[in-house]
This record gives sequence, structure tokens and C-alpha cells, in this order.
Amino acid sequence: MLRLVSLKLGRLYRYVKLAVLGSLAAALVLNTHSLLASLQRNELSERRFLQLNKCPACWGTSWCRKFLNGQLRLESWGRLRLLDFFNVKNVYFARYGEPREGSRRVVLKRLGSAQELADIDTKICRRATGRGRCDLLQALPATEFASLNGDVRLLTPGAVEGWSDLVHCPSQRLLDRLVRRYAETKDSGSFLLRNLKDSERMQLLITLAFNPEPLVLQSFPSDEGWPFAKYLGACGRMVAVNYVGEELWSYFNAPWEKRVDLAWQLMEIAEQLTNNDFEFALYLLDVSFDNFAVGPRDGKVIIVDAENVLVADKRLIRQNKPENWDVWYESKFDDCDKEACLSFSKEILCARVTVDHNYYAICQNLLSRHATWRGTSGGLLHDPPAEIAKDGRLEALLDECANPKKRYGRFQAAKELREYLAQLSNNVR
Repeated sequence: MLRLVSLKLGRLYRYVKLAVLGSLAAALVLNTHSLLASLQRNELSERRFLQLNKCPACWGTSWCRKFLNGQLRLESWGRLRLLDFFNVKNVYFARYGEPREGSRRVVLKRLGSAQELADIDTKICRRATGRGRCDLLQALPATEFASLNGDVRLLTPGAVEGWSDLVHCPSQRLLDRLVRRYAETKDSGSFLLRNLKDSERMQLLITLAFNPEPLVLQSFPSDEGWPFAKYLGACGRMVAVNYVGEELWSYFNAPWEKRVDLAWQLMEIAEQLTNNDFEFALYLLDVSFDNFAVGPRDGKVIIVDAENVLVADKRLIRQNKPENWDVWYESKFDDCDKEACLSFSKEILCARVTVDHNYYAICQNLLSRHATWRGTSGGLLHDPPAEIAKDGRLEALLDECANPKKRYGRFQAAKELREYLAQLSNNVR
């Protein structure tokens, strides 16, 4: 019965989507002249569209030459500004071309909605002048983003702690890594803040404060095996990352074997981000089907939304030994009636060495029967084959991983679930 209801809700969602698209098509027909003009322009080569005039209150300039030279073009529907009403997250798909290499698909992000970007300007103005509107370029020198200019040697925890999830509890080791790998400077490779230009320092700090996703992608790059989309560059308030593939959501009703493989990869990601040789624990604070994508060729699962990632330095925790630092922390199951719920304490994530948060987030919000998304239920591993359902082991492991009944039960369940999914998907390593 529950399965039938979820299917009906899923169909209703599709019908509503079709109705909206139909209305949009009618509006486009009535605005044919504007439509043709939009399709002929390449707004990605326009400084105003890129908000390049906001710099250094922007994300960077490393890709400006490519943007302004017309090497990037929005895909057909993305050129229609009428669609911006539906594109709340300001995410665009584009084609990027290099001489002799052909073109490839990339994803462009403004890193916030139109309102959120306007709020950035307002906050900068209020911090500098006490008013909501001002000349950004004149206001920036009076903010904390300019206070670290000049001969300041290092970016220190005391200067940026709590600015965003990424630096909720920063260590010097993490901040040195952020500066050393900062891609919006020609002097990358140095952890000395003073080696950056004043404008570059402000760009780094503003990105860190308002949406640190580009810094996560730069500091934990896919080229080194981290499960994040590849950062390409920025121009003004537009960043470019590589296109991974369709969202995980589109695989919700894929064949069972495919879904098992994806589930195994998700648990491997949870393990890698929790326990790695670098002793940085990267905790995913926002986990939903939209935050992951799957490569069409290699079938690899990649995190495509890394805005809400908290990084805890396990070495620093062991060194400082805060209260209960060596007590295993179990995340509390959140039985809410909304999508993608998670219950966590940032302070505890920052103060414990052994934490099960990532296993909990993946199991509860993506894999188990508790996962709900867009009117569906049952999670990615819904409707297993009869023999697996009859055996009951998969359901028991998923339940214990999402909502453990035993003390430290999630740690053991996550380990066994990874092994069991590897067997089912023939990914034993």
C-alpha cells in the first residue's frame, strides 16, 4: 500500500512538472522575438552577466579569459532568462571549447540564489558602512575581508573560525592547505597568505565566508581521488566545474544490480571521508539525491554539491584532547516528516575522533526505508529481489545503520553493509 502511494505521488510530481512546462511553452510562443534574441546572444562573454564588476567581492578571475573570449556558451534552454524563475539555485549547463580539443559539457554555478547574492552585497555594505546599499569597491577596505591584507603571514583559525561549515573548527593545517591549493591565484603552492595579491586574499575570504564549495573542491581535488566534482575556474560570481552526469535521483528505479553498485559506492564515500590517511574528517551536513551524480561511462558516484561540508582535523583533536575526545560518537536518528533530515551537533563533530555521522547520513537519507525524496519512499535499495528480501540481512543492516538499536551498532552495521553490498555487486576488493 505504501509503495502504491509513493508511486502515485511520483506520478503526480511528473504531471505537475509537465503542466508547468506546458505553461512555459505557451509563454515562450508569445515572446518569440525575445526568445530568438536570447538564443543568439552569448551572455557568458558579458561582464555584467558574470557580475565581474563585483570583484574582488566575487569568487575569482582565473577563467575570465575563457569566458570573455566566448569559449563557453550556455546550452540552448539555459540562454532563456525566462527560465531563471525556475532555476532557483542558479546552476547552468554550458559547452566549453578549447582549440584542437573540441567541446565538452561543464556546469556553471553562481553559488547562491539571486536573493542570496544580493544579501552578500547587503552584508558587506552593512559591515562597512552600517547601510544596506553602498559602493562595494569602496566598502570592502573597511571589512574584515581586507583586514588580512598587507604583510599578514598566515591565515589563522582565530581570524575565520565559524565563518562557514568548512571552517567551523579549523586547524592551522587545514587553513594552510586552503591557501596552498587556492586556484584563483598564479602563486598557488604557497601556504603564505602574504604571497597572494590583496584582491586574491579578499576573494578567498569572501568565498570562505559565503559559500566555501569551490575551496572544498580545490583542497580535496578529484585528481587525488577525493569524491568531488573537479573545479575548473571562476569569473566574477560564476564558477565552472566539470559535468559529472545525471543526478543520483535519476537512478532511483534503475535495475537492482545498478542500484546495489551505487549504494556500495555511497558507503565507500562515507568511509573515505570519515577515515583517510590525511586525518581530515569531512562530514556531509546536507545529504540528498540531488547532491550526488553518476558518471555515464564509468558509473562512478561523485559529490556535486559540497557547500555544507564540515572538516575536522583529527590530529588537532588528539593533540588538544577536548572532553570525551576519545569516546565514540553516535549520531541520533531523526524521524522527521521532511525530506533529507539530519540531526547533528557541529561542536561534537569537531571534538571527537571517532564519529559515525557520514554512515548515518547516507543510510538514513539515501539507502534505507526511512529515505524519502520527491514523493517516493524506500530509499535507493527499495524492492530487493525475493531471495534477498526473504534472507532479511540487507534490511536488518540498513535499519541498524539508520536507526541503531545496539550501542555502537551503526559502526558495525556500516562495516558489514559495505562488505555485503560489495559481495552483491561483485566489488569485493
